[in-house]
Amino acid sequence: MRARLSDIAQQAEVSEATVSRVLNDRPGVAPETRQAVLTALDVLGYERPARLRKRSAGLVGLVVPELDNPIFPAFAQVIESTLAQSGFTPVLCTQTPGGVTEDEYVEMLLDRQVSGIVFVSGLHADTAANHDRYRALIARPLPIVMINGYAPGIAAPFVSCDDGEATELAVAHLVALGHRRIGLITGPDRFVPVQRRVAGFRTAMSRLVGTTEAEVGELAELSLFGVEGGEAAAGRLIERGVTGIVCGSDLMALGAIRAARQRGLSVPADVSVVGYDDSPLMAFTDPPLTTMRQPVAAMAVAAVRALVDEINGHAAPHSEYLFRPELVVRGSTAVIRPAGAAPGGPQRQRPTPSSL
Repeated sequence: MRARLSDIAQQAEVSEATVSRVLNDRPGVAPETRQAVLTALDVLGYERPARLRKRSAGLVGLVVPELDNPIFPAFAQVIESTLAQSGFTPVLCTQTPGGVTEDEYVEMLLDRQVSGIVFVSGLHADTAANHDRYRALIARPLPIVMINGYAPGIAAPFVSCDDGEATELAVAHLVALGHRRIGLITGPDRFVPVQRRVAGFRTAMSRLVGTTEAEVGELAELSLFGVEGGEAAAGRLIERGVTGIVCGSDLMALGAIRAARQRGLSVPADVSVVGYDDSPLMAFTDPPLTTMRQPVAAMAVAAVRALVDEINGHAAPHSEYLFRPELVVRGSTAVIRPAGAAPGGPQRQRPTPSSL
């Protein structure tokens, strides 16, 4: 023991007496000194005394639909770190096509006696899905929180980005740049966020452009989420003469840019494109993507706090918390090309934010 104290003291650059006080969990040691001693224990391979081991408040499941879309790893990272700060150990469950389903993951989590579950863009966002699965969890009782997608009749906290407002802001941005023929690309209409985006698009186009209901129907394309879905839908819209495209995700926006270039068009000189999410690396695409930013950090922290409150017996409001999106203007949008100008020509200068 004497040799161990000496080794630890040397590694931590403190006295053996200080090491002894830390190991016996006695007062009178500065927090940074205590941490230095504990770090020395870890570095030297000594096991911490049981009284000094950080106790886990329990396991919490985190179910996300995929990791291919960068927005979901972004959510997972913030949720996991926030859970850890509250003493909980996150268990990440990632769905893949043809792989483990959400229900199967839930059964696994229940077998591990998790304290709660966070669902990100899960079946709760699908209006065609049976939501009794969530009511059964609440009846156990098991605290749950849903991110992005509201389902009435489920007594749980919901955290969402305001998809309708995001679409209205995106349309308003394109209108300010002179665009009038604006299209919308988003996913299947059974999902709540998609329904809200379509509603926001109809409202904005009617209010700002005077587009009729029939015309709006021709300008909204529902497709599969992802680059390929965005590319296919954008191709159809470009053939109908749109000069601006609002997309339901950043990946769909990248597909729209690809579709424009395959037709010999330039982004943003010929077609302006707006994404959704502001997922990592969108500032470094070619061109850098104008997009509607989800406040991922604020949403994730709110979801974890609501879940921890539920776990601790302090019921959070069983309603939806709506977070405001933010327009991030980059290089994929520009002033509309003058009538008669040759495609692919020089890009006109975008107006300053004050003129918008």
